[in-house]
Amino acid sequence: MTPTDRHITHFDLDAFFVAVECLKNSRFKNKPLLVGGSGDRAVVAACSYEARKFGIHSAMPMRMAKRLCPEAIVISGDMESYSKYSRLVTDIIADKVPMYEKASIDEFYIDLSGMEKFFGCSLFSKELKQKITKETGLSISFGLGSNKLISKVATNEVKPDGQIEIPFGEEKDYLAPLGVEKLPGVGQQRATQLYQMGVETIKKLSQFPVEELHVVLGKDGIELSRRSNGVDDTPVVPYREQKSISTERTFQTDTINVDFLHSVLVRMTEEIAFELRKQNKLTGCVAVKLRYSNFDTESKQTTIPYTAADHVLLKISRELFDKLFTRRMLVRLVGVRFTHLIAGNYQVSLFDDTQEMISLYQAIDSVKLRYGSQFLRRAKAIVKNR
Repeated sequence: MTPTDRHITHFDLDAFFVAVECLKNSRFKNKPLLVGGSGDRAVVAACSYEARKFGIHSAMPMRMAKRLCPEAIVISGDMESYSKYSRLVTDIIADKVPMYEKASIDEFYIDLSGMEKFFGCSLFSKELKQKITKETGLSISFGLGSNKLISKVATNEVKPDGQIEIPFGEEKDYLAPLGVEKLPGVGQQRATQLYQMGVETIKKLSQFPVEELHVVLGKDGIELSRRSNGVDDTPVVPYREQKSISTERTFQTDTINVDFLHSVLVRMTEEIAFELRKQNKLTGCVAVKLRYSNFDTESKQTTIPYTAADHVLLKISRELFDKLFTRRMLVRLVGVRFTHLIAGNYQVSLFDDTQEMISLYQAIDSVKLRYGSQFLRRAKAIVKNR
């Protein structure tokens, strides 16, 4: 498929967490609102556009945000509500489009290639935007272009409650005047490095010799050069609820030792929760499976607010296991599965945790990545003799 054949719309819910809170409580509308922990050592998980005018942004220490805007309203996050609205929007999109990718809890890529012959991609996107807002009360923006890169950048430029189409052939001209930090994948550190090289706009980046970018930035330099010219052939990856991360263990000797089974469950849950975070994903559904000595197999699952945090997932898997293990028969196998996976950072569920808690998770994952997950486990995950 050539670029002229591709029509990709990027939909992004505007200030999603804040918007949901405003639906729940209208007095928050048009106010500087901060979602996160209330303590001085907590962090800002999300903030309203009114709060952003004071220089506040997500991941900022709450103490600093309060200094920038003393009148800001601080509320704790409600991941259950956010997950509910995310699924509602997902259902609306799934009912209307042939193929879509759920890139995170609040953004979607929709492949409308081929629909321009029958309906018009721009008109379809506008009507879908209106339908989402009408049925959920949430504001959403979209950018329509020939690839995912262009559509995402365009969406970010017209938020909130905006819409725009970048015609094929105008990608490079559209990107040219924007700052290099507007390119997806260019973080603060990389942007600073480019600025120090005298590369401040995407136009300058596109004109910079690719060989020199390769020398200075490695493989990233080649990819940045492509992106600065509006080139992106990344496909829209169809979203399917059956995507999962799972593990199970069959015992050499069937057991009825509950402490042992709990230890195995903790160990397995920790392992696949770490795998979630490695893949930068969140799960919205947890399932536990038991197989008894007579080969009867039972399972239970529950839909949960999106998360990848150990302490949340361990509690859920333990509760499911306790509901399952009622027959008091010898157990042959235990399994844990996470489904309803979406892209996202596990920190979004840590609204009530401090910077220290987030740092602890990052430190734990760093050790596991370097030395292997088996070298760092909770005490409860240590499997005792049966």
